[in-house]
Amino acid sequence: MRMRRLGKWAALVALVAGSLLAVSPAQAAPSFDQQVLFKAAQDPGYHCFRIPAIVKSTHGTLLAFAEGRIDNCGDTGDIDLVLKRSTDGGRTWSPLQVVNRGGGDTHGNPVPIVDSRTGRIVLITTYNKGRTDDKGCDVPCPRTPHSQYSDDDGLTWSTPVDISAQAKLPDWDSWYASGPVHGIQLARGPHAGRLVFGVNAETSDGAHSIENHAGLVYSDDGGRTWRVGAVNSYPHPVGGTYTQKPSEVTVVELADGSIYAGGREQGGTDIGNRDYAISRDGGETFSQSFTTIPDLVTPMVQGSILRVGNRLLFSSPSDTDRRRWMMVRSSYDGGRTWENAEQGTRITTDWSGYSDLVQIGGPEIGLLYEGGAVDARDEIRFARFDESYLGWHNSAGPSTPDVSGHVDARVLGGASVAAGRFGGAVTLDGVDGYVRVPYDPAQPPGDGDLTWTGWFRYGATKGNQVLFWLGGMGGTAPQLWLRGEPANHRLLAMMTTAAGSASVATTQAYDDQAWHHVALERTGGKLLLWVDGAQVASGAAVAGSVSQTVSFQLQLGQRLDNQFRWNGSFDEVRFYRRALTAAELDAIRLSNAPVPAGQVLRLPFDRLRG
Repeated sequence: MRMRRLGKWAALVALVAGSLLAVSPAQAAPSFDQQVLFKAAQDPGYHCFRIPAIVKSTHGTLLAFAEGRIDNCGDTGDIDLVLKRSTDGGRTWSPLQVVNRGGGDTHGNPVPIVDSRTGRIVLITTYNKGRTDDKGCDVPCPRTPHSQYSDDDGLTWSTPVDISAQAKLPDWDSWYASGPVHGIQLARGPHAGRLVFGVNAETSDGAHSIENHAGLVYSDDGGRTWRVGAVNSYPHPVGGTYTQKPSEVTVVELADGSIYAGGREQGGTDIGNRDYAISRDGGETFSQSFTTIPDLVTPMVQGSILRVGNRLLFSSPSDTDRRRWMMVRSSYDGGRTWENAEQGTRITTDWSGYSDLVQIGGPEIGLLYEGGAVDARDEIRFARFDESYLGWHNSAGPSTPDVSGHVDARVLGGASVAAGRFGGAVTLDGVDGYVRVPYDPAQPPGDGDLTWTGWFRYGATKGNQVLFWLGGMGGTAPQLWLRGEPANHRLLAMMTTAAGSASVATTQAYDDQAWHHVALERTGGKLLLWVDGAQVASGAAVAGSVSQTVSFQLQLGQRLDNQFRWNGSFDEVRFYRRALTAAELDAIRLSNAPVPAGQVLRLPFDRLRG
């Protein structure tokens, strides 16, 4: 993770590239500044501001939009669509102006789109009848898209027009949401000039939402008329499960002219909180349906994507389950892979939520995002930084080989290699050291049997000390973990699935600075814990997957939110997607036997690279 500094590796790349090629964006001295743009205390008449969107006009003016929520901070109250303008690259801003007044109803989900051919700024919004409480919209929830425009750089705006007959299909009766994020104008190929924005919608049976839709809407006449293009639909039966539910779709044109549609994944069983689809015909159909991105770690939240040259930028919070730690991450291969949380650039350690990105000019980037020291809805901030602030192909950190043939692990922070039980071992400092295992499709154990085993040594007398953490985090997220609790004189293992949680615990913490071998198994409906060859705890497991729905992570030495860090050593850590027999566990413990069947991770920690 990087924050307001250029890492040593990136600085070295900048130096070499600058001397040899003189083209790397890491050449320039990094710059960063930010300011509060929307806040109830400075813009009277509103309870809070949410849902930012931003574009740059053909005159170079930045237009920052937000929902001005009048009575409360709920999603369905009296909501205006408001705007501030900047003519100096985001350094100073105009007073707030109301672009679309709710008048007691909800007028929100802004999607501004700039037509570079005419200079017109088109603004798409979504309406629903307002409520006086802060509860959600009833099902079915009739929401309607509207369009308006400005021909004078955002100073004045046309009267909004209902475009439901054009931009919404007849059975989309339960929900409809434009964006919320900037839309795009295609610049390449046979559909150059086309305006495109993302939508998600739902179909109801009259009482329940039963099907989700994510798609694209486009216009070939500068926003005067619209058509629904590519759509992926996913049934979600009442009381049942569903694979995906992409929503809050952001779009970007890739270098080859195709459209990348990125979505917030909302509770499907497929692994990950982000998904994406590809259109190669200007948004009329999807050539690749929405697919989750298991290792792009975010909570369930909207995000924004912006292309800068051949690089894609993605903004969103980077905690696994809570809206905090706004981060910008990069992709250099058209969105197929993304920087992880250690490589990305953290914009704030505060709570944070929705966001939008804009290219101000040249290498300078703008980020409009929800943030706050107490709540992500406290204010909307505008951050300015140049591309060098983000680094360039940032290092993922030192690695240690996974000899099972899968993905090498990253050894990060205060970590070092020392003598272990068999060969080398990794020692973590309890401050910022941990081991992150990058995602591999072989890892998630689902609802099957499993075994985690390894050697540990520590001497802590207080605090929670995480040995490993797999899956997600939070009270109900699927997960599996094991930690030492010296003050409670125990090791505690916990598993959570959609069916509930189960735990087992020992009667001692084994915090005596000696090497101990531990194995945690799920087998035959039970959760078993072994230490030094003896079964020391057992209990009923819960049915179901420990790895569905969430952004899947596997870490050693800390909880997924960087808490409960391990102060001690690990050696010969292994993970199996099956239950090992007692004889196999003994062979591993006594002679470090290979036992490769079903193995998806083996970290000897004999050496570090990089």
